[in-house]
Amino acid sequence: METIAAISTPPGSGGIGIIRISGQSALENLRTIFQPLDSECVFESHRLYYGHIVHPQQKKILDEVLAVYMAAPKTYTREDVVEIHCHGNYIVLQSILELLLSLGVRLADPGEFTKLAFLNGRIDLTRAEAVIDILSAKTRKGMDMALDQLGGSLYNQVDVIRASLVRMRAIIEVAIDFPDEDIEIIDHSSLQVQLNDEILSPVKRLLAQAEGGKIFREGISVVIVGLPNVGKSSLLNTLLQDERALVTAIPGTTRDTIEEYLDIKGVPVRIVDTAGIRQNADEVEALGIERAMKQIDQADLILFMLDAARGVETEDSRLFDSVKHKPMLLLANKVDVARQEGSVTEFAAQNSDVPFVQISAKQHQNIELLKDAIFDTVVGGKDQWQEDGCAPNIRHKDALQRASEAAQRLQEGLGLSISSDLLAVDVQECLDQLNAIVGVTTTEDVLDVIFEQFCLGK
Repeated sequence: METIAAISTPPGSGGIGIIRISGQSALENLRTIFQPLDSECVFESHRLYYGHIVHPQQKKILDEVLAVYMAAPKTYTREDVVEIHCHGNYIVLQSILELLLSLGVRLADPGEFTKLAFLNGRIDLTRAEAVIDILSAKTRKGMDMALDQLGGSLYNQVDVIRASLVRMRAIIEVAIDFPDEDIEIIDHSSLQVQLNDEILSPVKRLLAQAEGGKIFREGISVVIVGLPNVGKSSLLNTLLQDERALVTAIPGTTRDTIEEYLDIKGVPVRIVDTAGIRQNADEVEALGIERAMKQIDQADLILFMLDAARGVETEDSRLFDSVKHKPMLLLANKVDVARQEGSVTEFAAQNSDVPFVQISAKQHQNIELLKDAIFDTVVGGKDQWQEDGCAPNIRHKDALQRASEAAQRLQEGLGLSISSDLLAVDVQECLDQLNAIVGVTTTEDVLDVIFEQFCLGK
């Protein structure tokens, strides 16, 4: 097998940079380029050694490093692994990596170390995907979800369902092998109970958790919408606790969309401030309005803002009607100086199906209440994953949906007492879909799609 290597720390300068090597010749390559302080070094496994990386032909020192050799199978990839801990300068890291490549080591593909961990049986596919989620987590809650999955929360639940299906398949296969027996081998009513309690119900519960998991993993897009000068940019600055957007009393100051991320109770929220939408805008402002409308189309939630000091105008109503097809919160801003509060509350009453929050972006009034409303609107009851730390991703959800459909066909077949051969088809289909989740029967194409999402060095 080939020996592979890659830089495992992010680009840029830092105190430490790490190069990882995996494969049969990992230790041999380390011996070739590493001069330990102790010339009698025998490279015991899982011990750090101090020394220098030296070019074997030029005898030039490339860096002062710590090196560790880890013998298979007690490594990340279950192959021999070497890590070189050098100074975190890109030139140093690249020089050492190029030296290794000149010795015949191959540059690792994105995610190849983790792919080897999966192929060599150290982790299942759900744990491998959890590594991606750990690297990309945007909030502490997203990180907790990924760590739970890395610890086996999803695998363990799927494995219990798979075990029940294997037992059911064994019973059905006996009936297929002995079709002429006088006794009835399959107890259809008993299998229906097992199917519902041990397969269908757990699969449906995992499916219900998937949507909430997606929100906490991938986040949502929230767009602030309103007429010019209602306080959209002030709200963005208040939510971010930073003067991110320019705020003036002049209508039309925001000419383009401004995007930032914030954490609302564990949900990664991409908050977008848009140009005030109005008629008779100049050419530049019109371009900003066009971009704002595109953001609105893509938004998961609209924060529709009214000016409580000015009241509701015809253009407010017209704009509201144009976006009310989207999930929405209705905000009355500037309540600290409200002069036309009555028209705003009357407008809210006329649209009582839309949650209504009164705030002052400038005075930071009711901002936490607004965050709670955002969370409740987009999450609702979708945080069921917290019960057991399980949050299937889109790939898992698709396989679970197919498994559920196969289980439902099986349930119907048991009710009609159809032939064992046909029952066996649906049992195997359900089992195949669950096997695909954990990586037992996953195709090479699917594996390529999963692991190409990784960065180099992981």
